[in-house]
Amino acid sequence: MKSLPKFLKKYFWDIDFEKLDVKTHYQDILVRILEHGDMKAIDWMKRSFTKDDVAEVLFRLRGISPKSANFWALIFGIDRKRILCLQKHYLEIRKRHWPY
Repeated sequence: MKSLPKFLKKYFWDIDFEKLDVKTHYQDILVRILEHGDMKAIDWMKRSFTKDDVAEVLFRLRGISPKSANFWALIFGIDRKRILCLQKHYLEIRKRHWPY
């Protein structure tokens, strides 16, 4: 089990930080850092994960805002058409829940 650096604990306020395993929970970890991470967290993310890991999270999970997904697609050169939270259907659902 590979543990996370202590400075990342603030992103996991709602779970037992000590039980997080980088290999097992990498998608959840990436979602939190992509959505809320500061520069220190992002630097760690870039050293610890590949572009393919980030792309997989963007392609499969909806826990990232369209704004953040768009940003990371530009940074990593990822095809926006394949990002789940940027799909038309997902954006329409989002507008029904929060029409502002």
